[in-house]
Amino acid sequence: MAGPDLTASQLQELLALRAAVFVVEQECIYLDVDGRDLENGTEHLWFEDGSGITAAVRIIDEPGGRRLGRVVTRSDSRGNGLASKLMVSALEHLGSTTTVLDAQSHLTNFYARLGYSNDGPEFIEDGIAHTPMIRRVERSSE
Repeated sequence: MAGPDLTASQLQELLALRAAVFVVEQECIYLDVDGRDLENGTEHLWFEDGSGITAAVRIIDEPGGRRLGRVVTRSDSRGNGLASKLMVSALEHLGSTTTVLDAQSHLTNFYARLGYSNDGPEFIEDGIAHTPMIRRVERSSE
């Protein structure tokens, strides 16, 4: 779903899930509403069940590629591979596009299994250690 094409209720549900996980559960006080959710070129991919969104990722345009961020899974939906399925779907959707992300450092092995490699020194953002990562996709020369 493209950023500008989100309905108000979809945007509200995405923001509520991100606030529940990042702000409340992880006790990370930050301004999630950064204006990028509705930018042209922004995409949101998610899975849902009868109770709403279970996992989501935001994809935004950046120079040289796309940035995946705000990867989130609802607490009652964890432990069944949903985050992996979401990321695989996002990467398939993006095809041969270089992507970057800032992984919470304890999740670098998760992202490495998806083809990401470290792309800079660890840094602290909102009290949580993060590692910049990149996934370069070689384009075939056919």
